[in-house]
Amino acid sequence: MTEPAAAVPAPLAAPRTDLTDGEWHRLHPATPLLRGGIFMVAIIGFIVANLRERLIDLFIGEENYGGDPIDEIYQRGATGWALLIIGGVLLVILVAFYLSWRMHTFRVNGEIVEVRSGLVFRSHRKARLDRVQGVNLARPLIPRLFGAARVEITVAGQDGNVQLAYLGSKLADDLRRDILHLASGLRQARQPGITPPDVAPDALAAPPLPGDSTAPPLIGPPAAHSALGTFATARFNEFRAPELDPDAAPPESIVRIPPGRLIGSVVLSGFTVFLLLAGVGLIISVIAGSSGWVLVAVLPGLIGSAGYYVSRITKTLRFSIAGTPDGVRVGYGLLSTTSQTLPPGRIHAIKVSQPILWRKFGWWQISINTAGQASGRSSGAVTSTTLLPVGTLADVEKVLQLALPGFDTDAHRALVENGLLGGRKRDAGLADFYSNAPARAVWLRPFSWWRTGWAVSGPVALVRRGVLSRDLILVPLARMQGVRISQGAIRRRLRLASADLHTVAGPVSASLSVIDVDEALVLFEWMSTGAVRSALADTSHQWSRTATPVPATEATE
Repeated sequence: MTEPAAAVPAPLAAPRTDLTDGEWHRLHPATPLLRGGIFMVAIIGFIVANLRERLIDLFIGEENYGGDPIDEIYQRGATGWALLIIGGVLLVILVAFYLSWRMHTFRVNGEIVEVRSGLVFRSHRKARLDRVQGVNLARPLIPRLFGAARVEITVAGQDGNVQLAYLGSKLADDLRRDILHLASGLRQARQPGITPPDVAPDALAAPPLPGDSTAPPLIGPPAAHSALGTFATARFNEFRAPELDPDAAPPESIVRIPPGRLIGSVVLSGFTVFLLLAGVGLIISVIAGSSGWVLVAVLPGLIGSAGYYVSRITKTLRFSIAGTPDGVRVGYGLLSTTSQTLPPGRIHAIKVSQPILWRKFGWWQISINTAGQASGRSSGAVTSTTLLPVGTLADVEKVLQLALPGFDTDAHRALVENGLLGGRKRDAGLADFYSNAPARAVWLRPFSWWRTGWAVSGPVALVRRGVLSRDLILVPLARMQGVRISQGAIRRRLRLASADLHTVAGPVSASLSVIDVDEALVLFEWMSTGAVRSALADTSHQWSRTATPVPATEATE
């Protein structure tokens, strides 16, 4: 009998950059300008405000220089001193920007990401790769014009996120890929003297530490051969495609949001209801004759609300979500784009909700909790908690299959659909897969007691609740932090209890306000034992097979 052949590990992808070689590197040379843009705008605004008379003459032709600072300087004979002061200020700004860029370095190895920055007050931030909760790639509008992007590594822990702002767009894509591979447990054997084929050697050279006498190389886009033409073509291609790396994510999103649905979901929101109530109050106050203070308090907010709608719509345009070997990839944005990668096992809780204004159209929204957002404010952008801005029931099923791998059988789909649409009193004759609150809970939840229930399917716990806003919460038991059963005086009298499934902080709260006290004990037993069992079986923190490089001397023996 012949023995089965040993499994051959899948070939490892070639490294895209040498930014993960453990050496210190610097950011894109335009970083000081991009990060100090607000300061420069303030200076330009000050100059324009003081030279408005000369600007009027430039466009209209009417000379009127009374009180102009330039006239005052000229009349006092201080022109030379003024030019000297302006030159000195510009020189100080340029030197400060250069030193800020030179002192801002980072390095990535197989264990951590480190960033050192600061001139007067030094900062040294570290992020362990085994605690990475996601890698976000943001391309704001102005940095996109320079071919730059911001990389933020979100980790579990208090204020532990690490930001690299900015890198060249291509290098940012490649660095994200390499960080995710290292975080997954994948180890790439490096062969000395070999340069990755798709990266210019000048871009890979490791710069010296701050203070070295040698000139540092610049981390940025490869040098253009035909200068402006190549640069403009590259920027145009970046604006057309949210993802620069065609291998990083499937070309097609599993969900498409028509612009009409997106606009309708923003208009049919609680903010619109608030605006309508504020408008009605404003009209009533005008009719009553006491509109002075109301106009001052309400009218600016009503005018500014247009900006809120435009911002919500433009930030969600071109939404895409797809599965990659390194997790769920979520992208959105029109002018400023963001791409967020959530590795397997990093989603701690999921909420599928339907506001009452969306019910007629059958629209749903999906929010999530991740450990990265529970770490407080970091130096970078806040991780998005929206996995699906607005979608149909079919879209919800597709997204849940990505967020919960293996939760895709017919039984699972029936459980989700029953949790979203079931529980109505007129459906009492139909099959209900949830353990619901008893009828005596009507004293505490008169409108929603019949939709309050829970269920467990394999490694996932489900909580159903709400009437005005239908909610279905899904909690992977391996990610659950704990379970609590509580009972106050009134609930004790009614033989009821409340239950909370603890996860990391976020917009999703997995709680049941009313449940039979006997069912609460069953829930506690199921959740606690299921959480331990699922955590022991969970291997999502190492989602790629670890490959140990074999030395060449051993391979040839």
